[in-house]
Amino acid sequence: MSTTDVVRVVVDAMGGDYAPAEPVKGAVDALKENDRLQIILVGKPELIRQELAKYQYDETRLEIVPAGEVIETAESPVQAIRQKKDSSLVVGLTLVKEGRADALVSSGNTGAVLAGGQLIVRRIKGVQRAPLAPLIPTEKGPKLLIDCGANVDARAGQLVQFAHIGSIYMESVMGVRNPRVALVNIGAEEEKGNALAKETYPLLAASEHINFVGNIEARDIPKGDADVIVTEAFTGNVILKMYEGVGSVMLSEIKKGLMSSLRSKIGALLIKPALKGTLKKFDSSEYGGAPLLGLNGLVVKTHGSSKAGEFKNTIVQCITFKEQDINGQIRKYLSEDDPIAPV
Repeated sequence: MSTTDVVRVVVDAMGGDYAPAEPVKGAVDALKENDRLQIILVGKPELIRQELAKYQYDETRLEIVPAGEVIETAESPVQAIRQKKDSSLVVGLTLVKEGRADALVSSGNTGAVLAGGQLIVRRIKGVQRAPLAPLIPTEKGPKLLIDCGANVDARAGQLVQFAHIGSIYMESVMGVRNPRVALVNIGAEEEKGNALAKETYPLLAASEHINFVGNIEARDIPKGDADVIVTEAFTGNVILKMYEGVGSVMLSEIKKGLMSSLRSKIGALLIKPALKGTLKKFDSSEYGGAPLLGLNGLVVKTHGSSKAGEFKNTIVQCITFKEQDINGQIRKYLSEDDPIAPV
């Protein structure tokens, strides 16, 4: 295998609620699933080795890079990035910046991941803001929500750029041809919404390089009628958290209902295979983490409560990102003569 075929992924082994156990297990599982991966576990070596001792894996494809500090959840993101130079997150981001790794995966402090990505790895020239873009489950498969946490006070031109970057991602990584782009709003009509929505709509409609289908209301997002759902981070984060909360409550109530009587328990056994497949479709962990798009390297944020399965899926997802040269496509888009695209 040539070095160009290898995808080097840094895993922040100390970030998240279940570190280092779940990040390490996810990394080992990813190695077993794809022989193109080279994993770099960053963190406290003694703790990482204790976890690795539980598994068998190809030791030639896994490296430990020591980092003595950990950025905690409650810390100020920018301050932590600047002061904790020996933290697992900063060391990992530096490996991506220096080209020693293709991607970083972390379930640590979200603000620190976002700040570190922009301060250390840095944005591609011409990218005004780097949006955080998770895949969310819908009736018609996973769709991209962009932005959901990085840019609370975005401007109209930046939302247009998010639409372009999101379209590139959905077409290249998810294989969606001519992805449909919609703007989150409180109504379908063009004149609806706040000042930002009203300013953004005509810019999206005038852009020749995206398939803009108009506004989308929150209740229609789960139907899957748009492939790229564009909004600023405040609204996007509210949508994402509501999605997760409703999904969790519904799953809990379904389980309670199925276990409420002998008859329902018998029925549960009969529908279990079909129900399991349906619920898996709406499990966001199946789609991996949320990439911070528009940086000079790939930085992916997973849930703070991520288990090994989500880490594995996220790590494997990084292969497609490199294969499709997403950053190269973003640079190409920024170099094109599009009067609507902000550069």
